[in-house]
Amino acid sequence: MATNWVLEIDDQLKSINQSREIEHWSKQSIYKVPACIKVLSHKAYKPQVVSFGPYHHGDPDVSPMEEHKRRALLHFLKRSHKQLDEFVAAMDDEVIQQLQEAYQGLDGKWKDKENFLQLMIMDACFMLEIMRTAAGTYNDYAVNDPIFSSHGMLYNVPYIKRDMLMIENQLPLLALEKLLTVENGTKPRHEYVNKMVLKFLALPNARTALAGLGLHPLDVFRHSMLHGPAHRSRDPEDQEGSSDIIRSAVELYEAGIRFKRSKSNSLRDIKFHHGVLSLPVIVVDDSTEYMFLNLMAFERLHVGAGNEVTAYVFFMDNIIDSAKDVSLLNSKGIIQNAVGSDKAVAKLFNSLSKDVVLDPDSSLEEVHRKVNKYCKKDINMWRANLIHTYFRSPWAFLSLAAAIFLLVLTVMQTVYTILPYYQGDDGGSPSLPAPSPQ
Repeated sequence: MATNWVLEIDDQLKSINQSREIEHWSKQSIYKVPACIKVLSHKAYKPQVVSFGPYHHGDPDVSPMEEHKRRALLHFLKRSHKQLDEFVAAMDDEVIQQLQEAYQGLDGKWKDKENFLQLMIMDACFMLEIMRTAAGTYNDYAVNDPIFSSHGMLYNVPYIKRDMLMIENQLPLLALEKLLTVENGTKPRHEYVNKMVLKFLALPNARTALAGLGLHPLDVFRHSMLHGPAHRSRDPEDQEGSSDIIRSAVELYEAGIRFKRSKSNSLRDIKFHHGVLSLPVIVVDDSTEYMFLNLMAFERLHVGAGNEVTAYVFFMDNIIDSAKDVSLLNSKGIIQNAVGSDKAVAKLFNSLSKDVVLDPDSSLEEVHRKVNKYCKKDINMWRANLIHTYFRSPWAFLSLAAAIFLLVLTVMQTVYTILPYYQGDDGGSPSLPAPSPQ
């Protein structure tokens, strides 16, 4: 047994090649979340309504949607006036291999090309149909259809959107591109596919800086949150204050820093200039936790993706310690709270960054350094200490005011007491008291 193992390792040793390894790892873009990440929130990575791809296909919670996928396929075929064989032919061996290689650690069942091809076509058709129906492109389903009617859209689309943003529930956009090519007779522009996905997942006017076809819906959505240039440190030698933990929003405000909304909603659009910290608007709702956890997991698992979403979450966790920080940012229009209490928002951001590993070359390093450097100026430290000590509590402020008032009274009393001794007849030497009569 040991001899066979030794021979096997010897054979593998001969075939090891760095360029092949690089090519192999570069093809993967959809991952299973490791236990060390999933333990923080099991629900955040598991679809609740519909499965896309092989990882959660057949799970009891999402299996009821399979009959609706088949109906979507039938409507898609009838409308396109094409036979299923034509779409199957478009998914040749090379395409199937590319789609399979996009998934990390496929089970043996999905290495069978026929099973995997059926899965890709069914899931891609359903994704296309749900996006088109939501956009009002087609309306050839029954008015009482449980999924594709207006009623079904109202109650199912929010959950489908959330499921489409889960890293284990991704579908390569290459599959959608192949279906659209057969349906229309021409290959669609990459921008068209990306925007169709983005219009369904986010705002209709959301932008993406992707030059080619996105890897999957989560990748397209992430790029839409990161449009515009990144503001990186231009002076790596000046790193004063970069290693310190940034203060909370209230403490920064006490140090003289003012907050305002950035000109765009890009997470890259965070700047600090002349005591003003500009932050993009963030809407916090029931899906925010799932969205950020899956985006951060993708950045952690996909080599070369970057760390900008992770850096943003880490930055927000630093400046949000309590409900008071959320209230301050809410008053400036930076946080739009749709979950209820400010305390719940603070708890959300504090939990998101647990066990987060931050890249030392973070895009927010320059902002971090400038803010800390500003706070360390003597006048700003004195201002912050004064406000923190005497102006946070009304009783402390009243005590300070009373002490100042008593001090002023004491000074005035002293002045009026000694003033007569220095008032001469001609403004000269001070007059002396007249001698008492004998």
